[in-house]
Amino acid sequence: AAGQRAAVSGVITFLLPPGWWAVFVVIILVAATVPASRRITRTFTAFWLAVPIVCGVAPVLTLTLATRLVPLSGIAVIPIAGILIGNAMTATTLAGRRALDELEARRGEYEAALALGFMPRGAALEVARQPAAEALIPSLDQTRTVGLVTLPGAYVGVLLGGASPADAGAAQLLVLIGVLAVQAIAVLITVELIARGMVSRS
Repeated sequence: AAGQRAAVSGVITFLLPPGWWAVFVVIILVAATVPASRRITRTFTAFWLAVPIVCGVAPVLTLTLATRLVPLSGIAVIPIAGILIGNAMTATTLAGRRALDELEARRGEYEAALALGFMPRGAALEVARQPAAEALIPSLDQTRTVGLVTLPGAYVGVLLGGASPADAGAAQLLVLIGVLAVQAIAVLITVELIARGMVSRS
């Protein structure tokens, strides 16, 4: 982990030409998608798991840049993109594993729903939707307790950079809202892909 951080710091500081931050963000996306896919399934359907990560991060990051909440420079975009991508990866992994585990453990309920006239997608959603949504619990708990139990990295980083506590709080609020939005989208799309049979373990 220390080696990875040192390498990233070196790339951002010395090697990343102006305007090339988008390439680095794509590299981060690929690096996040591969482990998330492997933890959920080893089948060829794993490539679909890039969709929830990309679809979760893209609108939030685009809105953040379009509204100038984050300056359009690599030194600002890459950390925010990394935070959003990392949280999308975590939500996708947790939701995907829980959804597939529930479909395996509650196979009888799934088949009973089919017997009652549910379509395969609807039957899968009945079984997997609620357990998969639990992937959002860690972020919800963090949002509720931020400032009381923990001082998150974005807040501390902005403070150490010389900003006022108010500016640091605004930056942290941006990160928390962005993370919740990214994870909600990622979980929704992950469950939908599994319910449609586009991601499976067989």
